[in-house]
Amino acid sequence: MANTSATLNVCQVIPFQMEILSRHKDYLMRWLEAGMPMGVSDADIFPAEEKQSGMSSGYVLVWVRETPDPAYKVYSRGNRWFVVDAIRDNVLGNFPSFSGALNMIRPVLTVEKDIVAA
Repeated sequence: MANTSATLNVCQVIPFQMEILSRHKDYLMRWLEAGMPMGVSDADIFPAEEKQSGMSSGYVLVWVRETPDPAYKVYSRGNRWFVVDAIRDNVLGNFPSFSGALNMIRPVLTVEKDIVAA
């Protein structure tokens, strides 16, 4: 008889997925206000067009004075926050925290270093 115990122990991996929470919204508003003198003109949170495994269900678009189209897109994948050039669709970097991702765009607020997944 074939060994069926190997087929019964199938492991399903459920990807870790961070979401944009109210504390992220609060931080975004503080960052936006602090960044306006440095060229940030607007930022907003949008729901994802379609749900993808391991990716947040929302993303942030950031506008700067230099262009009428969004300049940056920030989203989470797994336990990292990604910053994308929204015009050219190039990944500019990934960070362990939401504040770190926004800091890459414009370093206008102090980044808290003790937070693991913020």
